[in-house]
Amino acid sequence: MGSLSMSFEVVSLSVLLLILLADLALVVKRPHQPSMKECTAWITFYVGLALAFALVLVYVSGWNVAGKFVTGWLTEYALSVDNLFVFIVIMAKFSVPRKYQQEVLMVGIIIALIARALFIVVGAVAINSLSWLFYIFGIFLFYTAYQQIKGEDDTDEQADSFITTWLKKHIRVTKDYDGNKLRTSVGGKKMWTPMLLVFLTIGLTDVMFALDSIPAIFGITQDPFIVFTANLFALMGLRQLYFLLGGLMNRLVYLHYGLAAILAYIGVKLIMHALHENTLPFINGGQNMLWIPEIPTLASLGVIIGCIVVATVASFLWGPKEAAEGADSTELKH
Repeated sequence: MGSLSMSFEVVSLSVLLLILLADLALVVKRPHQPSMKECTAWITFYVGLALAFALVLVYVSGWNVAGKFVTGWLTEYALSVDNLFVFIVIMAKFSVPRKYQQEVLMVGIIIALIARALFIVVGAVAINSLSWLFYIFGIFLFYTAYQQIKGEDDTDEQADSFITTWLKKHIRVTKDYDGNKLRTSVGGKKMWTPMLLVFLTIGLTDVMFALDSIPAIFGITQDPFIVFTANLFALMGLRQLYFLLGGLMNRLVYLHYGLAAILAYIGVKLIMHALHENTLPFINGGQNMLWIPEIPTLASLGVIIGCIVVATVASFLWGPKEAAEGADSTELKH
């Protein structure tokens, strides 16, 4: 068993993208707030689909490739959950009617997929010719982990506020929504609705999150196909997860520590890989450090699962009571 064939990759991506488009068509055709039963069914389907795809990879290319896919998928899934915190803030900030939040989330997911695809292509081309980029990726992940520990999003919020203010000055935007329309007519004049601002803000956020997530998964595998499919599966079911978790997102008070640990771990893995493949003349005379071990995929999988489980359990067992009360009140409202 060796590398994946081009025909397998094309067929796989075509089928997965068709499933995602079918999901989008359902949202556009019938905008609504999904029930807990519906959300659970969709998430179960997407998780099952990811695991089934992993088994197909085992059959087609072996356990090593399948293991890298599962590890990358779990990493991106954990980082995508972090996206949900920001989505919740954006929805509240713009008072998006819950009936249309599914559609907003689906558009956000598509924007995220496009942004990540672009970063994957650029990243794959760059690291093939510039191996020292692994040093940059590793340092960047250390910085991102530090930002997670700080738990401050002031920079992101300021960027969003600046763009929103600029758009409102240069684009005629109505105060109220007109269903899920982007354009409406007020007093005989065509104007944009707040839905446009929501889409643009979600898009900006997706680009910023792509900057974090792509270097992380390149620390696990540099295969563009595995990187993209792991991201695709991580984004599938994200909108249903948004509604399923609901107020429980407030309970995951220690999740950012778990994500910080994952990012820092992958940062270490990237630096070790960079040293192993070193070509920089001012480090070890430009010679590879082959004595530095490459961390096995199975070990990475264990670390990532462990970080997520510990952060989740700690949040529910030892999280502040205020967070639990806030989550309960949110659930009652919904």
